[in-house]
Amino acid sequence: KVLTLAWMNRESLAKTAATGEAHYWSRSRKRLWKKGEQSGNVQTVREIRLDCDEDVVLLRVEQGGGIACHTGRHSCFFQKLDNGRWVTVEPIIRDPKEIYAR
Repeated sequence: KVLTLAWMNRESLAKTAATGEAHYWSRSRKRLWKKGEQSGNVQTVREIRLDCDEDVVLLRVEQGGGIACHTGRHSCFFQKLDNGRWVTVEPIIRDPKEIYAR
C-alpha cells in the first residue's frame, strides 16, 4: 500500500540507507527531516528500490504507530475519486492535535 509521497535528495537517501529509517528533504523548510521526528511514527525501511529511469526511489517501510499522514490517518492517500467527487475512505486513527502536542 502506498503511504505517502515525499521528496528525497542525495543526503536524505544516504541517511535513509545508513540508518534504516526514512529521511526526507523538506522543500518548504529547506532541511532534512526524519519521518516521525515529531509524531514518533517512524518509518523503518525494509527495502529500497529504484525505477527503470533511475529517477524515482520507492521505500518499502514498516510504519510505526500505523500512522503515516500528518492528518492522523494510515496513508496520505485517504481520498478517492468516486463518480466525480472526492470521498474520504480512511478514518482518522488519532487526532493530529494529540500527535503533535508533544
